[in-house]
Amino acid sequence: MDLHFYKYQGTGNDFVLIDNRSLNFKNDTKTIKKLCDRRFGIGGDGLILLEDSSLEMCDFKMVYFNADGNESSMCGNGGRCIVAFAKQLGIIDTETTFDAVDGLHSAIIKGNSVNLKMADVPTVNLSREASFLDTGSPHHVAFVDDVYDFDVFTQGRRIRNLPNYEGIKGTNVNFIQVLDDNVHVRTYERGVEDETFSCGTGVTAAAITAKMSNKIDKLPIKVITKGGNLEVDFEIDGPNAVKNIWLKGPATFVFEGDYHDKT
Repeated sequence: MDLHFYKYQGTGNDFVLIDNRSLNFKNDTKTIKKLCDRRFGIGGDGLILLEDSSLEMCDFKMVYFNADGNESSMCGNGGRCIVAFAKQLGIIDTETTFDAVDGLHSAIIKGNSVNLKMADVPTVNLSREASFLDTGSPHHVAFVDDVYDFDVFTQGRRIRNLPNYEGIKGTNVNFIQVLDDNVHVRTYERGVEDETFSCGTGVTAAAITAKMSNKIDKLPIKVITKGGNLEVDFEIDGPNAVKNIWLKGPATFVFEGDYHDKT
């Protein structure tokens, strides 16, 4: 297999991107898992294909795979990275609408920031122990006392596989703390099966949970991850719904290259 690829990262959430408008790349779980392997492949939290969309109003289609090789739900940082990638390819200028697994997304490039409109959240299930909401991907969100001294891997893996999440094939898990009017978040991602430096849908879920739990007042909300800072803005739509959600932050080209696999 001979493959030309691009590498992007959004606040440390890194992806292998492929221009697949020719449809030459075939979606093989084993191959994708190998490409995402950090020791034996290119390395990444996921792989994203840019393809032509069948929808006239869309500039392209985003197809996202987790590092385990399986096609997955929406990835917020991946969505921002593919917008920057589409600009690099000359497909778009500074504004776009594209097609993803959870529907249509609009995006605007402003300087070094790629601002992505996320799907509306019709239901935010809040509780004192933990909250649950789907921001394009399912997220369990729990407040902790010291987010930087918390065992994210052990507790994240335990919660990700709880019986009540079996019906959705497990959940992403976020541990958050509000400090100085900013939301600090660490995320265990399903499909990666580890903590990642950042998770766009997780950052979105964390900001919404903090606001609707009355832990923070202002909008937009600055969210701090291990890989950098993002901003989330939205409108509360009734007692437990959110609309007009925007995830904003950098999406950076890292390198491009050719991958040759003779096995």
